[in-house]
Amino acid sequence: MKRHSKSVSGRPLAGTQAVVRALRLLRAFTDARPEWSLADLSRELKLSKPTAFRLLAALENQGLVVRQEPAGTYRLGPAAIELGARAQRASSVARAARPEMEALTRATGETSSIEVLEGDETLILDEVQGDHLIGTSPSIGTRWPAHATSTGKVLLAGTIQRNPELVPGMIRRSGGRLRALTPDTIRSTSRFVEELGRVLRQGYATAVGELEGGYVAIGAPIRRHDGSTVAALSLGGPSTRFTEARMPGLIRAVRDAAGRVSQRLGWTPQST
Repeated sequence: MKRHSKSVSGRPLAGTQAVVRALRLLRAFTDARPEWSLADLSRELKLSKPTAFRLLAALENQGLVVRQEPAGTYRLGPAAIELGARAQRASSVARAARPEMEALTRATGETSSIEVLEGDETLILDEVQGDHLIGTSPSIGTRWPAHATSTGKVLLAGTIQRNPELVPGMIRRSGGRLRALTPDTIRSTSRFVEELGRVLRQGYATAVGELEGGYVAIGAPIRRHDGSTVAALSLGGPSTRFTEARMPGLIRAVRDAAGRVSQRLGWTPQST
């Protein structure tokens, strides 16, 4: 692997050691360990505290990490999230979804997005804005609590069989009850598990005022060739447009679009 940090003459390229160390620092931030103190990080990576501090300061200057007060711990910053979102959009999933998102937004006038699960949150990989004055603002790279979103419900429901501990672990980390973002957010463990079962049975999820009052979203799974849920397609907007009369047609449109994206990724209904 050292060949990546050497010139053709065999000598190390100038500055590559600092780059490699900075990348190791960034990779230390994981779903299992999203937050580090300077002391723990320097110990984990076997770096001196002054070296780790200088690297973190440079990364913080570029927005790749942020220092949280008053604890003084570090987390990944907005620039790192943006880079991750760009990488995800370059993936086959995002490329396959983009034409369907554009067609879905064109047909409905509403904002569509593709999202993946990152820990206990959903991450917006790509988005196509609707043409209404009242709608959502561009939010690529934004994360939302998974339990309060239609896409999060779809993604969590899709992991139940593969990772049965994911949802209980999320609930434990939130103190035994899910965090309320609005009065309509599902907080009860039993209610949420029941909701995920319904999502699995019906093949889509809705979130009505659960993330933000007056905001409605519909999500449907995007599957790979093996039937596993890899992402979720969503359509969202205000409840004044996502009316009871209009919802069945919007649900059908989202499910159909997600199905077509899944087929581009090699999925067929017989594979589930």
